[in-house]
Amino acid sequence: MRKLFLGFIQVHILHHAQKDPFYGSWMIDELKSHGYDMSAGTLYPILHNMEEEGILKVEKQNVGGKIRKYYSITSHGAEVFADVKYKIRELVNEIKL
Repeated sequence: MRKLFLGFIQVHILHHAQKDPFYGSWMIDELKSHGYDMSAGTLYPILHNMEEEGILKVEKQNVGGKIRKYYSITSHGAEVFADVKYKIRELVNEIKL
């Protein structure tokens, strides 16, 4: 089940990254609002992997004297997300939710 939910989490990340840049603790709170009990130790490796795969990009900003990393989607990530959304629609239609 963990692997399945990690996939759902990545879809959430792509969805929000396409809307607006976000930072890690915001995403943890967002995921918690959807019932995912997410720690920084779980989220940040996912974000780093998505960055390494060229799906997300990071911009560092100084916020109140602290450096905060903002994540946003890349053009490759947008293509991946479009494919994911198509496959989700296909699956939902098949299982008739």
